[in-house]
Amino acid sequence: MTRKDGLLALLVVVVWGLNFVVIKMGLHNMPPLMLAGLRFLLVAFPALLFVARPKIPLKLLLGYGLTISFGQFAFLFCAIKFGMPAGLASLVLQVQAFFTIILGAFVFGERLQGKQLAGISLAVFGVLVLIEGSLNGQHVALLGFMLTLAAGLSWACGNIFNKLIMQHETRPPVLSLVVWSALIPIVPFMAASFILDGPQAMLKSLVEIDLTTILSLIYLALVASIIGYGIWGSLLGRYETWR
Repeated sequence: MTRKDGLLALLVVVVWGLNFVVIKMGLHNMPPLMLAGLRFLLVAFPALLFVARPKIPLKLLLGYGLTISFGQFAFLFCAIKFGMPAGLASLVLQVQAFFTIILGAFVFGERLQGKQLAGISLAVFGVLVLIEGSLNGQHVALLGFMLTLAAGLSWACGNIFNKLIMQHETRPPVLSLVVWSALIPIVPFMAASFILDGPQAMLKSLVEIDLTTILSLIYLALVASIIGYGIWGSLLGRYETWR
């Protein structure tokens, strides 16, 4: 990896690190699934009016949108809503890197070296220590951990779809992929919020929306999604998943 790309990867880490704090702020006055749905609504509109649709098979676009967007954030937002601390969630979610390495070995035939296997083993041990310590200290319920781990697995699956898309003969611009894939989770998020939270809670959160929630949505949509996933997708297209 070049120095420039290394700095870009570091920028993404910073952007996504702040993401957890912003999510927690946004959840004070809005149900988690609705917040996620509005996030992707802002990613898609009005950008898709100016960005061409990616010329890739629909199954790849759906797979990407349902995993890295819907699956990841449905689990993550609910985990934080149910009491998972933002700082701890940011650590546990990084198991996505090791899920990605394992999936990359199966899907792309990437060879795992000793240091990758050692890293995976250490990560698993670390997660178990975090779970045991937090449960004993009653800091967070097991459900919060399981939801965050599920979010990490969904993110890893999205990474695999991202790489498959970037290897396709009609490799699309990353911005096109991020914007158009944002259409996919909007309806599932809103439908799930309607069923689980109820229309009254959804309407109340819109009527009583405050500046903090609005700024949270802007950060989540423009900075964390368009900029963060734009850079991340570009890097995944150029390097092996384990890098």
